[in-house]
Amino acid sequence: MRWTRRSAGLLVAAAVVTSVAACTVDSDSGGASASCVAQYTYQDITYRDVGNAKFTLGKKLGVATEPPCEDTGGRGKSEEPTGLTETAYEVAGISPKVAIAVGDTPETARFFAVSSGSELPPEVQKLIDGS
Repeated sequence: MRWTRRSAGLLVAAAVVTSVAACTVDSDSGGASASCVAQYTYQDITYRDVGNAKFTLGKKLGVATEPPCEDTGGRGKSEEPTGLTETAYEVAGISPKVAIAVGDTPETARFFAVSSGSELPPEVQKLIDGS
């Protein structure tokens, strides 16, 4: 019985280490292409985490969904994706088609924007440069 418990504990520890290692940042590209980039989808638009930009929160928009990390291929094709949901907020002065803020509360909301590869929309870049 003792051997079984220890083996089970080792298997759980190995699974945790494997799942954490699966979501790592590619340091060769400066962190631009992570296998599990922080992103949310709101009204069929996907937004990526921009970082520590200073922004003014607008009104509550609805619910944003964080897609699951699928870099390990563990989900079967017939399974529905299950992601976390949080509140999406408008960012003052920027269209929700370009950027939103996402968080459980206005105080914890983070800035997310659409991007094309490594390019950010000019409105977002201007906000970041002004931060």
